[in-house]
Amino acid sequence: MRRSLVCAAVLWLGTFVVAAQNPPAPPGSGQKAGVAFKNVTTSTLKELTVDDFIASMGVISANLGLDCADCHPNAGTDKADFVTDTPRKITTRRMVEMVAGINRTNFGSVQRVTCWTCHHGRITPATTISLDAWYDTPNVELDDTVRQGNGEPSADQVLDKYIQAVGGPQRLAAITSFVATGTAIGYGDLGGNADFNLVAKSPNQRAILISYKDTQRPSSSWTFDGRAGWIKTPRGLLGEYELVGGELDGARFEAQLAFPGQIKQALTNWRGSATRSVGDRDLVAVQGSGPRGFLVTLYFDPKTSLLARIVRYSPSPIGRMPTQIDYGDYREVNGVKFPFEYKFTWLDGRYTAKLSKIETNVAVDAGRFAKPGAKE
Repeated sequence: MRRSLVCAAVLWLGTFVVAAQNPPAPPGSGQKAGVAFKNVTTSTLKELTVDDFIASMGVISANLGLDCADCHPNAGTDKADFVTDTPRKITTRRMVEMVAGINRTNFGSVQRVTCWTCHHGRITPATTISLDAWYDTPNVELDDTVRQGNGEPSADQVLDKYIQAVGGPQRLAAITSFVATGTAIGYGDLGGNADFNLVAKSPNQRAILISYKDTQRPSSSWTFDGRAGWIKTPRGLLGEYELVGGELDGARFEAQLAFPGQIKQALTNWRGSATRSVGDRDLVAVQGSGPRGFLVTLYFDPKTSLLARIVRYSPSPIGRMPTQIDYGDYREVNGVKFPFEYKFTWLDGRYTAKLSKIETNVAVDAGRFAKPGAKE
């Protein structure tokens, strides 16, 4: 099991105690990380918004194959210390500055080198290729950027086939809201079962609530009201915070994607398509852009034209911050095909949601999309 998954499981299973026993004050709206947190001094990271800074910590963890406690004493317990400068934390600061310097000096400040470029999940970068890997193991890493493949359909054609496959423009336009219910399992089999609720209202409001009724574990929620968004989740550092940076762009896109008829308007600069192998499947990939360097790659099943996966990327000084959602088990509801399975993977871990029921065009209280606690 990868250490990043172990770290995620620890966060899911245990560190909510930190927030419960000693809840930190939520950061002010739009605060930069250098202001919101103590001892964030790295020249590039301190300029990030709070949501992007938290995601960047996940990037560092994944890039080096570490968990939170490797840099922050007692992380994962109610005595976590995120402020103290440990030797590894000091080294990491120096490496972050080095990466910025390499890109500034050699690539005109365009991000060509990241932590992943050298480390690939190792504390000490490998310096010699393994011959077994050279001859026998294919390189499964995919470029962040999608380029048009020879003889492949245009991005516009792929998106048109998807819209038609899920029900066609008229039926999609007739769906103004939906409520989905089911169960969720957090972090593989380590997170336990929970109730899963997804509420969406056209054109761009969406809320997810994962709640546990049989334990003291607090609920998690991801909310976007059409303009602003919030995350409330049992983290060891922040229990709740407003989305301002790349996570806000991600929440907006996912809210729009809940109503596929507007997919073309959700992003700009569409490009592709290209065939990419994902596991044992060949999928058709197209890509679009959003504000502030936001990037999304969408993967479609060429046999059904249905959406199989999205990977959205937000920029950071140490490399793009990915979030991945896999879709499956499509079923027809009132003439429109909905995925009844979501696999959500981000830098803090993952959960799998399996839906049992979707109701369309139901009345939805605006409070469902409000800031957590605002409607209480």
